[in-house]
Amino acid sequence: MGVIGCGRMGRLHTRVSSQLDRVKLIGVFDASSQAAEAAAQQYGTKAFADLDELLSQVTAVLIAVPTVHHLSIALQALKHKVACLIEKPLAPDAVSARKIVETAQRAGVCVQVGHIERFNPAVRAMAALNIRPRFIEVTRISPLTFRSIDVGVVLDMMIHDIDIVLRLASSTVTRIDAVGVSVIGASDENSGLAKSHGPEDICNARLTFANGCVANLTASRLAMKTERKLRVFSPDAYVSLDYQKKHAMVARRGGNLSAIRDAVGRIRSGEITDLSQLNFADLVQIEELAIDDVEPLRAQLDAFVDSVTGLRPTTVSGEDGLLAVETAEQIVAAMNAEQL
Repeated sequence: MGVIGCGRMGRLHTRVSSQLDRVKLIGVFDASSQAAEAAAQQYGTKAFADLDELLSQVTAVLIAVPTVHHLSIALQALKHKVACLIEKPLAPDAVSARKIVETAQRAGVCVQVGHIERFNPAVRAMAALNIRPRFIEVTRISPLTFRSIDVGVVLDMMIHDIDIVLRLASSTVTRIDAVGVSVIGASDENSGLAKSHGPEDICNARLTFANGCVANLTASRLAMKTERKLRVFSPDAYVSLDYQKKHAMVARRGGNLSAIRDAVGRIRSGEITDLSQLNFADLVQIEELAIDDVEPLRAQLDAFVDSVTGLRPTTVSGEDGLLAVETAEQIVAAMNAEQL
């Protein structure tokens, strides 16, 4: 294994790669030799000054460079027939993402996309329920981190939830409505003020699927607090999930529905006249989902190694990453059309 890119995410990947028994970390590469040397020294590996030299010695790489460089680095790795785990988003645009996918297919090489929320313990616990959602609501807001400010909040933050929603809905998107605001905007060199145009900092999108499912997604990188929550409504259950706290709960229709109907029937018959005797929350039985403590990055790398070695299909395939980027582009297009 090799790691390309020694920024924040690259160093995290380097740490996890150095700890996995099934992986031999050959080395790291970064355009900044100082960053590469620092990461190599910290995790007991080698800093490569030449990327091709690293690629000639590995079976797989973790690509954690800025999104704008994903295409060129991925193509260079695929030329060496090296499997790639590429940080999200797969590419800055659908054309580049499709080129990565098609090149990997021709080369017969595995490409996995780093949609880390797929490996969040709460998400994995929810996946075991096989929920058939009718409505999905997602909120992902946080203060500005000053990272990834070259792209809008849709590709920077909402892309996580786009991937999860597409997987949950398991259907084709037929309509997208979106609104967004660019607050920071582009800098005016003369006045020092922000222009009205630029990458969006806040976005709300409503996705309608062919199977009738509707998803409402909100993302903001200018909030005063951090909140990352997912709520799923289905005919059989309601699931609430907190990405940040890695916590999930489910309220199932069975049992709960009969108790609520019984209370309503007693009200209608006049048996209950004092409504203060009833508390809806007391009638609903909540079940906390069992959550494991496996680190998402570790679970992601384990899945990648499994796919590279042929033990299981790729968990988040290049095609999944392409679909997420295509949907993100459609959301931004709908947002811009709304502003005209």
